[in-house]
Amino acid sequence: MPAVTVDDLTVLERLREPGLGDQPRPVWQVSTAPQGFEGEGFPVRRAFAGIDLQQLDPFIMMDQMGEVEYAPGEPKGTPWHPHRGFETVTYIIDGVFDHQDSHGGGGTITNGDTQWMTAGSGLLHIEAPPEWLVQQGGLFHGIQLWVNLPRDAKMNDPRYQDIRSGSVQLVTTADAGALVRVIAGTVDGHAGPGATYTPMSLVHATIEPGARLDLPWNVDFNALVYVLNGAGTVGTDARPIRTGQAAVLGAGDYLALAANPRQESRSPKLDVIVVGGQPIREPLAWAGPFVMNTKSEVMQAYEDFQHGRFGHIPG
Repeated sequence: MPAVTVDDLTVLERLREPGLGDQPRPVWQVSTAPQGFEGEGFPVRRAFAGIDLQQLDPFIMMDQMGEVEYAPGEPKGTPWHPHRGFETVTYIIDGVFDHQDSHGGGGTITNGDTQWMTAGSGLLHIEAPPEWLVQQGGLFHGIQLWVNLPRDAKMNDPRYQDIRSGSVQLVTTADAGALVRVIAGTVDGHAGPGATYTPMSLVHATIEPGARLDLPWNVDFNALVYVLNGAGTVGTDARPIRTGQAAVLGAGDYLALAANPRQESRSPKLDVIVVGGQPIREPLAWAGPFVMNTKSEVMQAYEDFQHGRFGHIPG
């Protein structure tokens, strides 16, 4: 799992430890992600399946893509498809993905890069492994997070943020037992490079076996933890959590995570995604690739797509 790594964590700035009066966030729910296939057939885990949308707000869903070791000829992506009314955040941990849209945007993201696409008023989009990766195969692993847009931003012009791994904010704990990558938002005053319409934070943390992470978290945000690899506990009551499981946390000043002292050889450390944001608290009408406020707006999105108003697939 390359993403962004640091050989010596002691050179990084440290997160503050919980102070007197700081309240830990309680664990409300732990769920296990069902597995399936997306696009042309790449394996995914539906990270937040089974969690009420009111607890997810401002997020819609998140997929863990892989982790899979493709043989030559096996790598797959998605066909051309539309989006409207929200943002897709694609974070590649291992492997390479090319993306392209009907507005002329596109590029390549690889180990530790993030492609933040604001679909806004609508576009056509494709994501696929490059041809050389299809031919030779290789490891592929990442996540895609869907972030809702508030009503007044749903019809904004589409835009991209190309967030390279080298721009991600890196911090550690007081004992240098965890590497915390801040991709978007601010954690304990450390700001990530991603700009968001809805106030939120997105973190990828790697916790050494036997180490603990007390992560300061904005009191106005909800908090969701998803385990990419490894096993450990969440909350001060040490609720067990492992690969493919998500935890919903309640209100508080920080969230507590710990890695089991012994890990499987395939997952030597505990890797988690932590995400949270300020709830939008607006009506939600979601159908496939369209996330709007009303059913009539979703029907309008389908009509606009069918009439070619999202643009055309480039030649």
